[in-house]
Amino acid sequence: MTRGIPPRTGGVVPSWCPVSAFAQAGCHDRATGERRPVAQDGRTGRRGARRECPGGARLGGAGFGGVRALHDAVPATGGRPVDPAGTAGGGGAHPTGYIGISVEVRDGRHRVRARAGEAELGTGRPVPYGGSLRAASVTKPFVATVVLQLVAEERLSLGDTVQRWLPGLVAGNGNDGRRITVRHLLQHTSGIHSYDYTDDTGTDAAAFQRHRFDRLQPEQLVAGAIRSKPDFPSADPADPADPEPDWNYLNPNYVLAGMIVEKVTGRSWATEVRERIVEPLGLTGTYAPGQDPFLPRPHARTYHRFPGSAGWTDTTVRTMSWADAAGSLVTTERDMDRFCTGLFGGRLLPPRELAAMRRVVPVGEEFQVPFPGLHYGLGLMRQPLTCGGHRWGHGGDTDGGTVRNGLTEDGARSIAVNATGKVAEDEPLLRAEAAVQRLVDTVLCEGVR
Repeated sequence: MTRGIPPRTGGVVPSWCPVSAFAQAGCHDRATGERRPVAQDGRTGRRGARRECPGGARLGGAGFGGVRALHDAVPATGGRPVDPAGTAGGGGAHPTGYIGISVEVRDGRHRVRARAGEAELGTGRPVPYGGSLRAASVTKPFVATVVLQLVAEERLSLGDTVQRWLPGLVAGNGNDGRRITVRHLLQHTSGIHSYDYTDDTGTDAAAFQRHRFDRLQPEQLVAGAIRSKPDFPSADPADPADPEPDWNYLNPNYVLAGMIVEKVTGRSWATEVRERIVEPLGLTGTYAPGQDPFLPRPHARTYHRFPGSAGWTDTTVRTMSWADAAGSLVTTERDMDRFCTGLFGGRLLPPRELAAMRRVVPVGEEFQVPFPGLHYGLGLMRQPLTCGGHRWGHGGDTDGGTVRNGLTEDGARSIAVNATGKVAEDEPLLRAEAAVQRLVDTVLCEGVR
């Protein structure tokens, strides 16, 4: 979701992972260090204990989010090594699946983890529990929360224009910062062109290698977007209640929001996120990396099969300044849950601002294909659950990485998914996304049994 429309949401790997790879009996009880057998109903007998289960704990009647759902999402990697050029062997490929996947589920006081696939191609090393990951567009709700905190403090208004805070920055080629409000930015209704840095650098493996350590400033990203005419005229600033405005997902909206945060506070968006969200909630694995291209250990490696490539490119080490306030945070599955739970539990925003954040509009038709029924608020995504009601959260995508999360409306259940391995073709991406969507829906509807 950091990468345009339709989002790059999946990955292709050679063959299916046998169910035995993740349907092992027993769970690791973090409270005692013991390995406990899983009872018939999937519980280990310790109330509130976290259980690390490579498929052993049952979520719903079919296993962890449905064994079938996890099986659909994660195939075997085939043990293909990465060569010195940074690519892994190609060969045949199944039309869906990831190289590795880890999932953390909370159902009330119960917390379960599962994993499948490999952390590094050809090693057989399992995906780590609690590993670091690139949040990608999961960064957006963090930034939106800071903006809404400033609104609550009356230091900023959702109706303020970009021109007021960043005079002259959004102008030319039909772009007009006087008509674009803070609400438009957070809601993706600004009309600014859906620019991506790869529009200038290229999208193949060689381009990635050339530019993986580029250091960009937010002004450069905004300039790239306003070189083009708007994708559509921004909605009427005087009519924020339009139920169906034109909508287009793009990173420059949140780059601008981050710049406005800095203009209002005198400090970077990253500093504000740290002091207003990360530290109060105790998010020990979440931070803005700046120009640091490395992830803290442990972590799974990410791989991408770029257009024109027959093999995988290792995309783990890279700078994220091209995403800035739209997608550069590092986090963990546990921290994503703590953030979402804290947000919906009222720990970060007053009721009025949280209600504004949850006021949604329909997304564009292209986004409805991978995410049926999706509506977008101010940095939040809402999707219907098959069992009724909705789930809330935000996804994120980078070259080689897919992050999904979800929270039920009452906050009782949550899920965080981190998957590695992605390709450029739409059809396998959509199939892989559908498998993860089924997994998330099953877990949030059926919970831990």
